[in-house]
Amino acid sequence: MIPISLEVNGRRIEARVEPRQHLADFLREEMLLTATHLGCEHGVCGACTVLIDGAPARSCITFPATLDGARITTVEGLADDPVAAALREAFMDEHGLQCGFCTPGMLVMARDIVLRRPQADEDTIRHELAGNLCRCTGYVGIVRAIRNVAATRGEAVATRGTVLEPPAYASPLALPLSPARVAREQAPAAAVAAPIPAEASAELEPLRNPVEITQVFDVPAPRAELWALFQSPERVIGCLPGARLTAPSDGHTLAAEMVVKLGPMQAAFGGAGTIAPDPARWSGTMDGRGVDARSATQVRARLAYRLDELGDGAATRVTVEVAYVLQGPLAQMSRGAIARDVAARLTQAFAANLAATIKGEAPAAQNASLDAGALAWSVVKSWLARLFGRG
Repeated sequence: MIPISLEVNGRRIEARVEPRQHLADFLREEMLLTATHLGCEHGVCGACTVLIDGAPARSCITFPATLDGARITTVEGLADDPVAAALREAFMDEHGLQCGFCTPGMLVMARDIVLRRPQADEDTIRHELAGNLCRCTGYVGIVRAIRNVAATRGEAVATRGTVLEPPAYASPLALPLSPARVAREQAPAAAVAAPIPAEASAELEPLRNPVEITQVFDVPAPRAELWALFQSPERVIGCLPGARLTAPSDGHTLAAEMVVKLGPMQAAFGGAGTIAPDPARWSGTMDGRGVDARSATQVRARLAYRLDELGDGAATRVTVEVAYVLQGPLAQMSRGAIARDVAARLTQAFAANLAATIKGEAPAAQNASLDAGALAWSVVKSWLARLFGRG
């Protein structure tokens, strides 16, 4: 059990929680705040949305053990909030609810839209509500209610802020970058290399509960040649589908953009990062953060690599570890087995492009965006093929 201190609906509480208990269960079972509803429990439907330090978050994929010191607000805590009150009236006037199961999470998200995007038009509201599902209304009344309340607002309120740094909770579960379990499950036994030294990323702030992917692959080139490629941000970023530098790099910092297509939605994550090579260990890290301006979804990611010489030195084994965390409306895209397989496929594409580049060949055609939907479909087809014995 882990001791935590939280502020829940304005009341400071002390509790001891299991590391695996998610916030929705804690609120419902320990605090008896049952207006927070549980639907998919995968962070997709949005029924469990609450406010964490003022920003909407899925409570079914958030763990109290990582939120020591945080401020939690459920829909009960918005009883006297004037914006929430206006939204409740508007939802009733516009018939924006039927069974009511999605309504608590919908109201929490609607309040955030009204505060952050006053004067939002219908398309903007629908985009913002993409992570909140309703099986009854068809969304017309919901969108109309939000638009009516938003139209009465003046200046925008920054509910998420502009700082890309995640809240600095004093969490005992803060995780440093470590070799991902995926390597042991997916890579052949002979290809699993020793962990990348912790010193390579010791100075960087650890990611909390990241999605982690490890890929191990061999490149038919001397280690020194491959090392030189990794010291060129332009060439490395050029091997990543959907990514590009937005400004020249000085070799220590970089500014980049990655455009990701998620079905009908497209997110452009722009941000900055640092490069930390470790020549003594033939390893290094690339650590960055970015934000999608349209959805305000934030991403933090880290790529750690190590180069090991093989045989007579004519080939190199590359170990690449990728860890990332999404926060915001698109965060549901980062959870689950399909998301992990998509990330693994992306890393495989990076490996193939890297091998082509070192051979002097052009990488596979770089799309204007990374089509995560197409990658996910390829994952599903692979699963089906294995299921029916054709993989």
